[in-house]
Amino acid sequence: VQLQASGGGSAQPGESLRLSCTTSGFTLDVHAIGWFRQAPGKEREKISWISISDDITECTDSVKDRFIISRDNAKNTVYLQMNNLKPEDTAAYYCATGPNNLKLGCAWWNFVGSWGQGTQVTVSS
Repeated sequence: VQLQASGGGSAQPGESLRLSCTTSGFTLDVHAIGWFRQAPGKEREKISWISISDDITECTDSVKDRFIISRDNAKNTVYLQMNNLKPEDTAAYYCATGPNNLKLGCAWWNFVGSWGQGTQVTVSS
């Protein structure tokens, strides 16, 4: 199981980026997928995850109403739409697989199975 995050880059405050999570070797439509990020010297921050039936669990207030997770099974891709970017959003972003169990809530992250290479997002003016 390999995941690949892409779509990162540089942005100015207030701009938007859309990250993509794709896979090799399996299809995403049978997996719950989540996004997390990690900035240098900081703890991993769990953002949100999406079930196979498109139910979304958000796990941090720092991106509330700015970041939106979605999936397009036809394209075998899960997205993270990031709007109104702030300098504190600067981090490496990763996608991960986990169990499709809504009852876990944000404890889902304790059961994450695998993640791949991240994509760097840098927000500065």
